[in-house]
Amino acid sequence: MNTDQTDDYMHITVSNENNHDLGQRSILINRIQGVKFCSNEISTGKYNVWTFIPKFIFEQFRKYANMFFLAVALLQQIPGVSPTGRFTTVVPLTIILFVSAVKEIIEDFKRHTADKTTNRTKTLVLRDGHWIEVPWMHVKVGDVVKVVNNGGIPADLLLLSSSEPMGMCYIETSNLDGETNLKLRQGLKVTAEYLTAETLETVGWRVDCEKPNRNLDEFVGTLWLSDGNAHPIGPNQLVLRGATLKNTHWIFGAVLYTGKETKVMLNSAAAPLKRSSVDKQTNKYILLLLLLLAFLTLFTVIANAVWAFYKDNTEWYLGDTRVTAASVGFMVMTAFIMFHTIIPISLQVSLEVVRFIQAFFINWDQEMYDADSDTAAMARTSNLNEDLGKVKHIFSDKTGTLTRNVMEFKRCSIAGQAFGQTASANNDECNQKPVGAKTEYGDLSAIDDDRLLKRIKLKDDDVHFFFTTLAVCHTVVPEVVTTEMGEQVIRYQASSPDESALVQASSRLGYVFSERTPDTITVVVQGQKQTFKVLHVLEFTSSRKRMSVIVKDPAGRLLLMTKGADSVIYERLSSDSKYTRETFEHMEEFAEAGLRTLCIAYSVLESDFYEQWKSAYHEASISLENRDAKLEAVAEQIEQNLMLMGATAIEDKLQELVPETIADLLSAGISIWVLTGDKQETAINIGFSCKLLTPEQSQFILDATSPEEMEIQLKDARENFTGETKALIINGKTVDFA
Repeated sequence: MNTDQTDDYMHITVSNENNHDLGQRSILINRIQGVKFCSNEISTGKYNVWTFIPKFIFEQFRKYANMFFLAVALLQQIPGVSPTGRFTTVVPLTIILFVSAVKEIIEDFKRHTADKTTNRTKTLVLRDGHWIEVPWMHVKVGDVVKVVNNGGIPADLLLLSSSEPMGMCYIETSNLDGETNLKLRQGLKVTAEYLTAETLETVGWRVDCEKPNRNLDEFVGTLWLSDGNAHPIGPNQLVLRGATLKNTHWIFGAVLYTGKETKVMLNSAAAPLKRSSVDKQTNKYILLLLLLLAFLTLFTVIANAVWAFYKDNTEWYLGDTRVTAASVGFMVMTAFIMFHTIIPISLQVSLEVVRFIQAFFINWDQEMYDADSDTAAMARTSNLNEDLGKVKHIFSDKTGTLTRNVMEFKRCSIAGQAFGQTASANNDECNQKPVGAKTEYGDLSAIDDDRLLKRIKLKDDDVHFFFTTLAVCHTVVPEVVTTEMGEQVIRYQASSPDESALVQASSRLGYVFSERTPDTITVVVQGQKQTFKVLHVLEFTSSRKRMSVIVKDPAGRLLLMTKGADSVIYERLSSDSKYTRETFEHMEEFAEAGLRTLCIAYSVLESDFYEQWKSAYHEASISLENRDAKLEAVAEQIEQNLMLMGATAIEDKLQELVPETIADLLSAGISIWVLTGDKQETAINIGFSCKLLTPEQSQFILDATSPEEMEIQLKDARENFTGETKALIINGKTVDFA
């Protein structure tokens, strides 16, 4: 390490300590850290050698039955008190605890075995310029690791580079969020060129990032290069532990969070001491039986005292029968022991044995085996088996759960004219319909609409700009692949299936997105190449509900191209924007057909305004505190005075057997809640398609604009309830009021 590098290291170490105090962390990539971070070894077990006995005893004696029988067993050890043997309760209680202990040991041993397998899994780590195999538990913060295709991610990584163009990679996150579709991650363009161990060994970078948190989709950090330049990093550059690398030969990543500080571990708390509803009910019944036992004991003691008073010690063979404090105490304990059998000690044994065996039947159940993934059911905690049949509410999202997450471009509205109508409507006469009359739509796609194809052939300006925007405004990455026939075709890789569907549609219509570099996008329009310089990408978020790109087109114009939900696009339109009413009506018709809609808009930027905005955007992008809010505020400044071009409509078909499954769940008395980001009309249409909504239901739409209006709508729903079932359709604003 030379002197300059040593000076940099000393400076970074001081910064690390300061940031640690400020609730941030600084990480030196491929260098010794100035602060000690946690180990990458994990443990998801409930017990260890030292905690098993105290935790097990605490868990067992939370059950009133065990506490009761322990008290009985102790009383039976007092000479002259118990009318039964000294071991009549001790032995069954010991068997109960032994069976429970064996069951807990076996279940926890499986957890520890899985942890040990995970901790000993090997990965490649850069050490002294060479890749060496290291167990996951020895991976440290700041290490540079190499993960190969189909390999697991050993820690939360900052993606540096990969075998794919522009530092891209694809990951499966089903272990994190249950979604099986692949997700795209992309490293920064300044790190994507580091493709060998030799180049990575020489880097002197630092990462400033937030402290560990459990939010899977949130991450804020800044990468500082050796030259002092700062580059913002976010969730798109973070590859989480628990994910699996797919369709990518290899990636290089820098370790940011390890072990219990990784997001997947922060979301998987230690195995709790769980009690099922049967255990809770059993405790209640035991309390009632204890009250009965207390009554019988008290009655027996009083009856004995009355009998002794009248006999007045005349029965010589009974010895001294006089009532004293000592005799009353002995009689209480004797009666308590004599009547204790009204609480069956075999109940706990039966429950534990039945649950233990039942867990094996669940694991062996062929009807709960998924052949595609070779995954069988696994009862990790047999204490809760009986609660499986007590589910009353199911909460689900729509996309990818009820639907296939395979999008198909079906309709569009351009300059106030809709495309993708039925054959009967696909003529000029049908276009001359009364105002407000609805157009009929069938299975015809806009891609096959002769009117649209004719306007493309005539190089209509509105249509040309619309599909050019679809081919430019996205984060899709093209990949040239060779088919089995030896032909080279472009395959689009996208983090969002909606974007992939729009890019593919524009490609089929002659607007082919062919190449992306860190700074440019190339589109082949009717055989002619057009290159757009990409200046900024304002990414989609759930709060923004839109995404934008700022580009310089071949003519030198600065353009802002935007697509997003109509609710956010319409409020940002210029007063000079055209076709607002016609486009809105078309989107309403698309939504009623169950299609997902997006608005497409643009604006022409002045260079002076853009330069001022660019400086503010850079400052916001490298901020570690409230970065998302600052970026959203800066984006709001430029996404104004938009000109509406039109709208798109995409179809996402239901998965197989979804309607039948939902109908069965509803007939079983289970309430189902589905969350979707679609328009209200689309959500209702999908609800009918999957049989979540039926004509027989009383349906109430809650779309209040104030808390007072929400209360009125809820009161109306309660008072005007008719029919056997009720369906609530609630928009996001109303949920906020609640």
